[in-house]
Amino acid sequence: MIRVLLVDDQPLLRSGFRALLDVEDDIEVVAEAADGEQGLALAREHLPDVALVDVRMPVMDGIEATRRIAADPALAGVHVVMLTNYGFDEYVFHALRAGAAGFLVKDIEPEDLLHAVRVAARGDALLAPSVTRRLIERYVAEPVHRGIDAVLDGLTNREREAVALVARGLSNEEIADQMVISPLTAKTHVNRAMVKLHARDRAQLVVLAYESGLAVPRRR
Repeated sequence: MIRVLLVDDQPLLRSGFRALLDVEDDIEVVAEAADGEQGLALAREHLPDVALVDVRMPVMDGIEATRRIAADPALAGVHVVMLTNYGFDEYVFHALRAGAAGFLVKDIEPEDLLHAVRVAARGDALLAPSVTRRLIERYVAEPVHRGIDAVLDGLTNREREAVALVARGLSNEEIADQMVISPLTAKTHVNRAMVKLHARDRAQLVVLAYESGLAVPRRR
């Protein structure tokens, strides 16, 4: 059973998401919150697998709530998916750096929301194509290098290759095809890179790949 926490200051949206999620046999909404502070408290109380968190809320916004969840070892199993009306904005960029596992726009189709919750619960990155494109464009316009070359030195060549492919949005199966290895071996390379780079999930691998220059945005 996938346990979900809803954090949004719009009661109507929360009710709609709950109605959609609760009818699924493998998904259960365990709590609802109207702001980030309440959401953080409920995350600690219920330890959900997935927290759907609005970017902009009163008291504590979604970015700060995400940052605190990501920093709390007791909440390591909580995967935050940010909800936004905008597809991409500066808030979303900072939320990804804060530890969000992915992003969804609020007008998402019902089947896409269900898929997103299941993907996030597995620990996979969930980045809508529009969000990924804008994130990459940000790095094209304003590269950010945080001096993590020493950390990257700890990766094997195959792990580096796998991380670069993760940054392109490839799944483990697609990475396996590109590297001519088994999906299990691809998953092993990705997981080992996550451990070495202290990344919570694949979304953070994307950030680290671009920040370090391991992945280079493709100009169109």
